Amino acid sequence: MQQTPQDFSGRIALVTGASRGIGAACALELARRGAHVILLARTQGSLEDLDDQITQEGGQATLIPMDLTKFQDIDKLGAALYERFGKLDILVAAAGTLSILTPAPHLELKDLERAMRLNFTANTRLIRSLDPLLRASDAGRAVFLSGDVADQPPAYFGAYAASKAALECFVKAYAAELGQTNMRAEIVRLPAVKTAMLETAFPGGFPGKAAMPEDVVLNILEALS
Repeated sequence: MQQTPQDFSGRIALVTGASRGIGAACALELARRGAHVILLARTQGSLEDLDDQITQEGGQATLIPMDLTKFQDIDKLGAALYERFGKLDILVAAAGTLSILTPAPHLELKDLERAMRLNFTANTRLIRSLDPLLRASDAGRAVFLSGDVADQPPAYFGAYAASKAALECFVKAYAAELGQTNMRAEIVRLPAVKTAMLETAFPGGFPGKAAMPEDVVLNILEALS
């Protein structure tokens, strides 16, 4: 029997990293299923392109151009969204950076901090800022993306792997704190996906099979049920 697609009508969904790749694919699918999608990314032009596509398909979106490494802006985000929407039903944290691939002894502090700042610390600030809005929903869901690199790091991926391992530990602790609420927080581990990040990591071509962003969206949506 074919399953009925999840319906997100009336839901408010914030997607970070929404300008391209996994974030854009997830935001588009949420909009197609009825959610009002808040598109957050640094690149205004790419957000506008996605907004045009969503609007043409009959969906609704709100654009928030923002650099997530500017934590003071994240701290203001929750209040701004509360004033506009009063709640947040869904958070999909898809923004991330590879930073640099380098032997561990050669890793410079600035490159480690760059990976940790966006992949880990920005997400802790999002939780701090958006937790009250997610709790205001009757079924708040927060999903953070990771991969097997978090506990099976290949050579030269030290900075990226460490940032994802830290994220997983933090989100699991947060999820444990939500046990008696209607809210859930979850890590979704994805396989290798054909994105700009993968091309940067493997400029000569990924040596295995990589999924398209559209192919992994269902993995994320399942965590929102």
